[in-house]
Amino acid sequence: MPDTPDRATPTPAETSTPDAAARAAAADAYRRSEEERSERHMWWYLAYFLFGIHIVAFVMIYAVTHAK
Repeated sequence: MPDTPDRATPTPAETSTPDAAARAAAADAYRRSEEERSERHMWWYLAYFLFGIHIVAFVMIYAVTHAK
């Protein structure tokens, strides 16, 4: 567990100036967009994985039903 505080929530010293508040808001927006992109990629990886499992299953079913 890191000893540093969570950077998503700015400290009062960081929001004391408008420039610092804007930087904190921009950092938070960037973090949220990265999180959304990572989540979207995770769903695509899951979809490809499940698709691949089905292809393997269909090939195995074909092999078993056509075995002599």
